[in-house]
Amino acid sequence: MGKTNWDLTYFYKDEPSFEADLSKFRKRKDELSSYKEKLGEEAKLAEYLRLYKQTNVELAHLYYYASMDSDLDKKDVKRSERLSKVEYAISELSEATSFDSPELLALGKEKIDSFIVSNPEFKEFSFFFDKLFKGADHVLSEDKERLLSAYSTLLGSAADLYSQLTVADREDEEIVLDGEKTKVTMANWTSLIKKAKTAEGRQKVFEALYSYYDKHKTAYAGIYNLSLQSQLAVKKSRGYKSILDTHLHGDAIPEGVFETLIEVASTNTAPLKEYYEIRRKALGLAKHRSYDRFLPLAESNRNYTYEEAKETFFDSIKRFDADFQEKAHEVLKDGFVDVYPSSGKRTGAYSNGGYGLHPYILLNFNGELNDVFTLAHESGHSIHTLYSEESQPIMDQDYTIFVAEIASTFNEHNLLDYLLKQDDLSKDDKIFLLQKSIDEICSTFYRQTLFAHFERDIALLAEQGKPINYAVLNAKMRELYLSYYGIDIEEERLKPLVWAYIPHLFYTPFYVYQYATSFTSSLLLYEKVNNGEEGAFGRYIGLLRSGGSDYPVEQVRKAGVDLTSKEPFLAVIRRMEQLVEKLKDLLGQ
Repeated sequence: MGKTNWDLTYFYKDEPSFEADLSKFRKRKDELSSYKEKLGEEAKLAEYLRLYKQTNVELAHLYYYASMDSDLDKKDVKRSERLSKVEYAISELSEATSFDSPELLALGKEKIDSFIVSNPEFKEFSFFFDKLFKGADHVLSEDKERLLSAYSTLLGSAADLYSQLTVADREDEEIVLDGEKTKVTMANWTSLIKKAKTAEGRQKVFEALYSYYDKHKTAYAGIYNLSLQSQLAVKKSRGYKSILDTHLHGDAIPEGVFETLIEVASTNTAPLKEYYEIRRKALGLAKHRSYDRFLPLAESNRNYTYEEAKETFFDSIKRFDADFQEKAHEVLKDGFVDVYPSSGKRTGAYSNGGYGLHPYILLNFNGELNDVFTLAHESGHSIHTLYSEESQPIMDQDYTIFVAEIASTFNEHNLLDYLLKQDDLSKDDKIFLLQKSIDEICSTFYRQTLFAHFERDIALLAEQGKPINYAVLNAKMRELYLSYYGIDIEEERLKPLVWAYIPHLFYTPFYVYQYATSFTSSLLLYEKVNNGEEGAFGRYIGLLRSGGSDYPVEQVRKAGVDLTSKEPFLAVIRRMEQLVEKLKDLLGQ
């Protein structure tokens, strides 16, 4: 059995080393600000960009270490304070360098282009400059940029407040389930739902988890409104046409991609509703509650140790080239994965990396099949990071969220196909995996689009100056669940508070739609690879290698998927319909 905890000495051997780097980093603001009004000189600009790049690498070391260490125990005040110190230093740096964008824009694109032609050192910054000039209309004067930078920590405070309330201050409720006392936690509640023997037991588990959101619903609504008002302030001060535009503009995502996703998903809910009706009948339920989605239609006795999960994933990718396999083994080396749940540890899973750093993975592994898929998913992110770091200069390594989820869900599609092809599958195993495949579309395509739909509609209310409180947020969720699923969540009492349960709505507004677009892209790319289309795998690896060197919709187009049309999204709907028909046949419905 290997090491199952992070080894953060990769970043710093001890606290004095961290403090020394933080002290050095805080001085960077003075070094960088000394270039004010000198960026018009080619040599000075080259020096500034060199220092800017180095500062970003130093920042990555500091921030990843502090944030990851904090994620291991959100209840540890010292770790929280360390992270706050780094965030404050970042805010100081942002304020000190607020002069650079206005000054560079004042030079004009023609002059910058001449620098790029005459000095090879500028080539690495070509895309950086392209994005800068594309966003010129939203860059303010130096004084205004400095003022906004001074408020940057405040504008991001909603995420910190949400984390403190949800993780640090959370008190888990104890219930009696099927005669046994048990605590309901963020890590175990879905497992308890599956294990509960009665509808009343499942309701008890669900309400034990959501009672915390109910108890603090006014605070959660206030935090969400704070996030909205912060986004509204950015929209107004920078001259964006909408809150949505503030999130799409930087990556040049056409608004039509976002709106087409919502249109196609929200008007093609028949297979989703049919699936829930199939589930209701198969499970013998009077009504299918939203939390009943965790119930398996067939039992699978497959449990996995962490080592078995890794080997299953490694076996699934043996059909890909040696380089891909080597990278998969590299990202799961001991010390780079924190495997099991623990008290105070951040829930969920993620992969961190970039700026030349080895990627790290956080898991909350419980030995279920879903945990194997999570391992494959996060490994996809880390493999993507290695390809990007190997192929791109530092300034172009940081890929967007939009393409990030393609690499992760591609691995999931492949793992599912691999498992379905195993010779020892029983009928129950086939049903279990087919359900997994359908649930993936439900959760990643439909559910995430529903949340994006929610974000869009609530943001519009905020822009109109309408009050945002828990009653408004609950009502919108009820409306959307009824429209998408045909389920009236008002009957579940606490379910309308699902907006408070979804951390992405607070941590990274307008993030979740990208799960759906990425799922769509990865499904089509995977099918091309799986069908043996010539050059398909090479184009996919090309996408991973491209890192953050181009705008994401264009990166995906080069790989073979045009997200500006309805067709890719309709292909997901057709896939859902096919899978639902297969499930009906297996269940004999």
